[in-house]
Amino acid sequence: MQRIRRSRPPGVRSSRPADRIAQSTTPGTCGVTATAGITTLAPAFGQALPSLDAIPTAYSHEFHPELVYDLCTVLVREGLGTPEMWQKCNENVIVFAQHAIMQGIGEERWNLLQRNVEYHLQVSDVAEREGFDAALENGQLAVTFECSGSGYLKIEPAIDALEEEAEGLGAAFYWMLTYALYRVMRVYNHDDALQYEERMKEYAEDEEEGNQEQYEFPDVEKALPECIRKTLTHDPKGWTLQARRLLWTYRNGRYRSWIERLRTIQRLSRLRLDRSRNFLQEGNYDGPPLPSLLVAFKEHDPITACFDEEGQYMLEGSSEPVVGVVFSPQKPDEVRHAIRIVAHFLVFNYRLFQLVEELQELC
Repeated sequence: MQRIRRSRPPGVRSSRPADRIAQSTTPGTCGVTATAGITTLAPAFGQALPSLDAIPTAYSHEFHPELVYDLCTVLVREGLGTPEMWQKCNENVIVFAQHAIMQGIGEERWNLLQRNVEYHLQVSDVAEREGFDAALENGQLAVTFECSGSGYLKIEPAIDALEEEAEGLGAAFYWMLTYALYRVMRVYNHDDALQYEERMKEYAEDEEEGNQEQYEFPDVEKALPECIRKTLTHDPKGWTLQARRLLWTYRNGRYRSWIERLRTIQRLSRLRLDRSRNFLQEGNYDGPPLPSLLVAFKEHDPITACFDEEGQYMLEGSSEPVVGVVFSPQKPDEVRHAIRIVAHFLVFNYRLFQLVEELQELC
């Protein structure tokens, strides 16, 4: 599992050379990430839900503690918190809010996400402004998801299997999955690697003669499966229509489970929920969210190599959260809307990593 370790993570698709996050080893097998963290106004604790062991009995906050009590009141009214949960949380309002928000995901779903990606849920009354925390206005809170460990998918074995079923089916599956992921989250794939390769060549051209030899260029395009290379010059609209027809034709074939999971992901990706774009844009982040998923074709291929190089610099600035929404805890409608956004994002990831684990059985 490709890991992005961070004290404060950052973006990728930048105009500078690939920034890199301190990595552990490159993904080679279907590995396992460490436990995902959840943080709120209180200091983060190391246990994953639903365990309540080692929960701190005290907490600190930034500006408006009364807002969290208002939030907890609404969560109870919405059926997401109970007196029993309140007792288990030792009447700790922050821990109670945290567990109430995550209540709906369920242990099975939570464990699947833990195995594949590291997300951190944060409920806060502050927002980042030019590198500093600033209180949100008008009695608001913000709920955000940040990624600190990307998932990993080695997809070429699945593409090869689908191409054996029908010519073009593997490419259709790859592109339809790619388009669906782009709508919801930040991913790192061959397109990012091609951009990195292009930037490295531009930097080499600007170097003095004799210094250009220090650059090594990954040949990303040659690493692509032949069926994917053939589609790079296709008209996007025409190819999309052809890909949909192929997937529909073979929806009941040998790989119907993969295709059905893909169709579910596509449906979820089209559900647009209004996120707080102003909140993210005003945060003055150094870059977009860190990638939630690395999609490579083979172990240690040029795409993985480019990701490793970019990852060295991803911690040099701050990155946007993958999800961010601002709401007023005194307004139940806004609380429900924030919960819907969190739930949609978690369900999308749950369906995605169900597919990832099924595809990785070919490893």
